[in-house]
Amino acid sequence: MKISTQNHDHFPLNMHGKFTHIKAQGFDSYEIDGKLLLESLEQVRRAIQSSGLPVTTACGGYQGHIGDYDESQRQRAIQEIGAILAALQEVGGRGLVVPAGWGLHQYATTRTAEEDFAVLSDSLRQLDAVAQTTETYIYLEPLNKKEDHLLNTRDQARRLIIENDLKRVKIMADFYHMNLEEADIEQALRDNAEYLGHIHL
Repeated sequence: MKISTQNHDHFPLNMHGKFTHIKAQGFDSYEIDGKLLLESLEQVRRAIQSSGLPVTTACGGYQGHIGDYDESQRQRAIQEIGAILAALQEVGGRGLVVPAGWGLHQYATTRTAEEDFAVLSDSLRQLDAVAQTTETYIYLEPLNKKEDHLLNTRDQARRLIIENDLKRVKIMADFYHMNLEEADIEQALRDNAEYLGHIHL
């Protein structure tokens, strides 16, 4: 198990300084913003080499959502997520945290639950193929209902993985969202242990 941190405002802006600061705080790795990784790939690579701190995961940093109601935005998300996965492969990273959507509640009545499942399935099948090529993972994150209505529980995420036979998609368990959505956090973790790939505390 590796303990990582995302970026914070009080961290140094200089890439090498950021990496050395994170390592000095006792973290094992850095969970980088996907956009920052893409825009600063060479700097990130050099910072990894000079500091000895790896980038294991990325979170966010792309436009659109894999469950987007706007097809052009959905395809944009798939394309940009694919680019982040390729960049992660270059620096030895493992995977990208990806929720189904965020703040799309106003469109909820325009698709049925079955249609939502089909859209998410299509997006994840495309990304599963990219992840296999880049030897990375998609860490699928269920959010609480106030932030996303498409995917809220680990069981829902597991269904997507099983029914689509996804090999490079794992469940991301965030304790904040789980506290709001899961009746029993411990049981939810146990029930989905085989499919868990990443945790946010």
